[in-house]
Amino acid sequence: MLRRRDVPTALGLALGAGADLLLADPRRRHPVAGFGTVAAALERRVWQDSRAVGAGHAAVLVAGAAGLGAAVDRATRDRPAARRTLAVAAGTWAVLGGTSLGRAATAMAGALDGGDLAAARALLPTLAGRDPSTLDAGELARATVESVAENTSDAAVAPLVWGALAGLPGLLGYRAVNTLDAMVGHRSPRYARFGWAAARTDDVANWLPARLTAALTVVCAPLAGGSARGALRVWRRDGAAHPSPNAGRCEAAAAGALGLRLGGRNVYGSRVEDRPVLGDGRAPDSSDVARAVRLSRAVWLAAAALAAGSRLARRG
Repeated sequence: MLRRRDVPTALGLALGAGADLLLADPRRRHPVAGFGTVAAALERRVWQDSRAVGAGHAAVLVAGAAGLGAAVDRATRDRPAARRTLAVAAGTWAVLGGTSLGRAATAMAGALDGGDLAAARALLPTLAGRDPSTLDAGELARATVESVAENTSDAAVAPLVWGALAGLPGLLGYRAVNTLDAMVGHRSPRYARFGWAAARTDDVANWLPARLTAALTVVCAPLAGGSARGALRVWRRDGAAHPSPNAGRCEAAAAGALGLRLGGRNVYGSRVEDRPVLGDGRAPDSSDVARAVRLSRAVWLAAAALAAGSRLARRG
């Protein structure tokens, strides 16, 4: 027999994904921004150049977010199903970023198509952390396609996976992990030790979602005019070459699907990284950004369907 509580969770995941598709992120008082404010305030109080202190910082914040989800879960468990459904839908909408990712990339494509390099460089920090000041149109297009490929997993597929696995606590707990990685999981003098636990936790939390993203990229490639065979071939051949245990799978699959060549030199402030080449196609240009956005949307909507369906399929 199906467990009754899984039906509202499944409906909530589907409704939350639909809200993100139609409305994108909340424009004001975004819960993730509020979490970031709390995390930054706690960091100012406890920061030390210590892995142990950084691990404690991450543990308190992730446990707090997941605990909030668990409290709401318990509070709505014996209530009308509609109330539980709305709680999961609101949580899903709050943590998803698939449509906002696509809109930011589309704005970049518009600036590149208009030849406005200054505007394009100003837009890049909304997509990637690399230094845009010396990037030309081709490098900006590459950075955008890579960001769309990686963040399809981080911003959309991963929260849906954790929502399917653990309901509302999984949604909020994952978003806390990913937000902390973005805030402190850097290879910088300040965060090399303090942010170590946040970065490693994010690696673990994204291991399965990244590979699901790559697999769905293979399946959905024809919907964006791409090649499923190319996506599978490049994912298997090049995915592990990337320094990230997760991002390379998503980027390699996207490169193969779209017939592009990703990777190369990236500049992050004073730090320079020479990334391995992923794929064997041509270098991206502005027209490829729209293709990447279409592929991303197909992938994360497929993940939403799988997440809702998996909750319905769970048996007591």
